[in-house]
Amino acid sequence: MIQPRYFEDYEIGSVRESLGRTLTETDIVLHAGQTGDFYPHHMDADWCRQQEFKQRIAHGTLVFAVAVGLTAGDVNPEAFTYGYDRLRFIKPVFIGDTLRARVTLKEKRPASKRPDYGLVVELVEAFNQRNETVLACEHLLMVKKRQAA
Repeated sequence: MIQPRYFEDYEIGSVRESLGRTLTETDIVLHAGQTGDFYPHHMDADWCRQQEFKQRIAHGTLVFAVAVGLTAGDVNPEAFTYGYDRLRFIKPVFIGDTLRARVTLKEKRPASKRPDYGLVVELVEAFNQRNETVLACEHLLMVKKRQAA
């Protein structure tokens, strides 16, 4: 059974980490088909050999989707995603890289338009197998208060 957590239960500084997931060529091809982003940076190995990274790079949106998916194991029926802020693609991700994610609770504040909810801000970071940060963003989570204001 899923244990509900309320706004008051979240602790600033708490951390959770995911297991790893290796990106494959299939991931990139499927993502290109889903999004229509067939730029050569992702699809053309020969062209990429002439570019800075010398190989195909994963779509930033794919890296973001995988990172968010890695953090999605913590289901809370009393919360929902309000959005993401400050999204940055810090380093390229290549076929064969293994990603893992870390979520750190950064901030809590009242939700200005919903007094029965609070806003939780989580720092989401994705790392490759060399422990290099490849992505960072803030996840905004709307969480129901135990006692409505």
